[in-house]
Amino acid sequence: MIPIRAKEKGGKVGAPKFKNKTNSQTAEFAKSGFSLKGTQVYLAKIGMVSPIMSRELPSEPGSITVIKDCTHRYFLSFLVDVEPQDLDPINPSMGIDLGLKTFATLSGATQVKSPDYSKSERKIRKLQRRYARQEKDSKRRPKTRIQIANLHNLVSDTRQDFLHKLSTKIINENQVIVLEGLNVSGQVKNRRLARAISSQGWREFRVFCQAKCDKFSREFRVISRWEPTSQVCSRCDYRWGKLDLKVRTITCLNCGTTHDRNENAVKNINKVGIGHYHDSLSDAEGT
Repeated sequence: MIPIRAKEKGGKVGAPKFKNKTNSQTAEFAKSGFSLKGTQVYLAKIGMVSPIMSRELPSEPGSITVIKDCTHRYFLSFLVDVEPQDLDPINPSMGIDLGLKTFATLSGATQVKSPDYSKSERKIRKLQRRYARQEKDSKRRPKTRIQIANLHNLVSDTRQDFLHKLSTKIINENQVIVLEGLNVSGQVKNRRLARAISSQGWREFRVFCQAKCDKFSREFRVISRWEPTSQVCSRCDYRWGKLDLKVRTITCLNCGTTHDRNENAVKNINKVGIGHYHDSLSDAEGT
């Protein structure tokens, strides 16, 4: 008796898809595959390379990863052990409210603006239209691809430099860092704000802050996205309800205090993060 094979679900399986060489590529070297000789690094089957070190290595590396990006730039990533460092903070806590026009509003009414990426993004869109019109086998098409990739790298490097410097400054000066949990994946579904939200790098900033808190023995807290930080007076805890985004200044009906929307929100974020304020209290005050 010949067994009947069950019909497989899905479409027909085609030829295997291999990685494109124009994309980023990596190669990892274990401890036996490299050695450090002064400012130079010996890599097995490659030889001596002279990298530009961004900082001194805190300990002996356990492995090295060679990274080549799509614009033919090469990087060496060292895996090292880092001991936590103790720094004396200036402030006990810092609340951070992330936004679009102003990247972050910090406790103390300090507003931080993000770099302007609009000039580079306009050039990217112009080159992408040119790239779409060029023939696939033409000689100019690869050159245009490199130009687009270089501009993307410029935007990415500028953003990372800004986020690293801001997160390092915040971690060095504060013991407790409080952020509001944001539904970024849901917010980018808004086609009018998707580009602006994606270019801010909110998630990347949160990752940087969390990693540096572990490194410098700081405490990192994230409050719930459902906390009504923009709906409650930071002075008397009176809840006035949901406001439209175009409303930037609010006067409390209970105590008469006039608040800037972002500054009021960051004060409430800080209160919730250090445990001095709860949603149930605001509900009671609002009723």
